[in-house]
Amino acid sequence: MATEAASKSTRSRSKGGENGKSSGSTGALIGAAAAGVAVGLMANLGRKAAVQAPTMLAGDWDEALAAEHQATLKLFDAMQATTDKNTTKRSMLLMQLKHALAKHAIEEENAVYPALRDAGQTEEADHLNHDHGYVKQFLYDLDNMPKDSPAFMTKVGEFRRAVEEHVREEEDTIFPKLKAKLSPEQNKALTAAMNKEGFKLA
Repeated sequence: MATEAASKSTRSRSKGGENGKSSGSTGALIGAAAAGVAVGLMANLGRKAAVQAPTMLAGDWDEALAAEHQATLKLFDAMQATTDKNTTKRSMLLMQLKHALAKHAIEEENAVYPALRDAGQTEEADHLNHDHGYVKQFLYDLDNMPKDSPAFMTKVGEFRRAVEEHVREEEDTIFPKLKAKLSPEQNKALTAAMNKEGFKLA
């Protein structure tokens, strides 16, 4: 009887030890997973900060948007320097262009164009927003065209001319008029709001 009781006690301790080890292993795995998620989030935030940094460092909202305009035109330069054999490069450049223009559009549509309307420049804001619809159309058309087609580069040229016209309107007329209406504090707030929007898609 004593031997049987001792045997049961030993088995019970053994099971408890196994459960303890299992519980400890599970806790360690959960901790490692949580640490991995935290590292991933930090890495993503760091990447976003790096992508948005050139815009943030360019100055006020209008200077930052002008810097993004120039970066966009450089992507067009690179695309127009390709040949029909460079289909992979064209696809990659188009993907970069789509991302750059999506981020840029969010900055303008969610911060700058509302500020234009608040400043009484509703017609200009609506016109610029309308242009953004055609930007999306150009991107859609290019995305669905064979990258080795001569028509692809014709469409890229049309797209570039439309973007350049849009940029000239913003930089030469509409944005300077808005900036002149805003106080230094308002310009600073608009810059912060624009960068916040850009960070979302960076």
